[in-house]
Amino acid sequence: MSGHQPSLFGDADTAADQAVVHFVPDFAGWQRAARAHLTADVAPQAIWWQPDPDHVAPAGQSARAARSATVPKRFIELARAAACHSAEDRWALLYRLLWRLTHGERHLLALAGDADVARITRYAKNVRRDVHKMKAFVRFRAVDEPGFTEPRYVAWFEPTHHIVEYAAGFFVRRFSNMRWSILTPERSVHWNGQGHADSAAKPWFGPGAAKHDAPDGDDLEAAWQTYYASIFNPARVKWNAMRSEMPVKYWKNMPEAQLIPGLVQAADRRVADMEAVQKDVDALHCGPRPATPEATTRAETRARPAFSLERLAGEAALCRACGLCGPATQTVFGEGPANARIMIVGEQPGDAEDLAGRPFVGPAGQLLDRALAAAGIKRGEVYLTNAVKHFKFTPAGKKRLHAKPDYHEVAACRPWLEHELALVDPERVIALGATAAESLLQRRVAVTRERGRPIALGEREVWPTVHPSYLLRSNAETGPGFERFVADLRAAMA
Repeated sequence: MSGHQPSLFGDADTAADQAVVHFVPDFAGWQRAARAHLTADVAPQAIWWQPDPDHVAPAGQSARAARSATVPKRFIELARAAACHSAEDRWALLYRLLWRLTHGERHLLALAGDADVARITRYAKNVRRDVHKMKAFVRFRAVDEPGFTEPRYVAWFEPTHHIVEYAAGFFVRRFSNMRWSILTPERSVHWNGQGHADSAAKPWFGPGAAKHDAPDGDDLEAAWQTYYASIFNPARVKWNAMRSEMPVKYWKNMPEAQLIPGLVQAADRRVADMEAVQKDVDALHCGPRPATPEATTRAETRARPAFSLERLAGEAALCRACGLCGPATQTVFGEGPANARIMIVGEQPGDAEDLAGRPFVGPAGQLLDRALAAAGIKRGEVYLTNAVKHFKFTPAGKKRLHAKPDYHEVAACRPWLEHELALVDPERVIALGATAAESLLQRRVAVTRERGRPIALGEREVWPTVHPSYLLRSNAETGPGFERFVADLRAAMA
């Protein structure tokens, strides 16, 4: 031993304090040695991990013979990845974590702020990123081999970490029918395309190679470059993001990379050319583009008589003055005779009204129909509408729960209510609930105190009362609460 190994732990001060552990420098080799020393209860600071590719484990030192230590599955996953990292301290770090996990710190990996946990997580992340680059930037070239009718496909790649064996499974699955080799400076992997003929077939690994051992091109390279240039989108070029995701160090191995500088340089001009080209008719291959629903509604609205409720309803259907138009199914406008003497204004449509496109057809509307009949009023003789024309709700699973509209949403819908008042010109308006009354009167209204009596609004009267949904929430569909509601309606009609 020529010197003291740099350690994460710092507890051993001399070389004599550490036992040299020779092992094959991969996860399986480290695992075998780690289990044996964990069984012997050797502390981390007493071990000097010495990677040795030619090491042969002594007879009797096997993973099965050693005591089996139970560790979280996540540690095994992190360890397999971190073992491929190029950092020299990875083996000591792995044993340190194994020791802590088996000596009272069972939930260690949940402590993201722990220095050892943060380091192994970073190592594993770096390795997985390197594997991602290998999957993305390996480019095979065809090479003819004597005695074979099909070529062997050879690629060159320069990984940052020791990932060839770790990543080989992806290429075996992805190119199982091909004969291929991936050469790297440290290690190479080969496959003979026997994935379907022999389910037990495995790739084999060999020593590293030099760049000149891999081909520089093949007959398909020109076709690949033509394809890449045709799919290159100049309008979406982000130079810094491209170089971050596809580092320049890999470009020399990628046939399309030599086109990138020219394509990027011409991107602005190509975008300008595309913007300058104007088609006289925007048409589909199968004929003219169909009109959008909004355009259809707008055309139908223009065809209706001016200054009519039908024209007003069509214009309201296109309203985007507040955000309620997005979640709601549709605009729910008023309905009833254009010369009705009585107008009834509610707060907003409910779930049933939003789906049907008509006001007062849900449970509250059914209760209102019953109250109107009890008061001697025919529904067909009154004009029914709401202060807000869209359903505001809160999702609750498959249900949509009513949500009270705020001031800005009521104000956004007020012009439609004013137009309805102007066109219908009723003598009296029954306001169901505080929102309707406040929208009409433009002030705070205490319905419980002001209900059942007229309030002047220009030349017409507003009669506030409760909303039928209030009776439903209060379980007052019958009895004194319902009778008083009927009395309010009857008084407004007197």
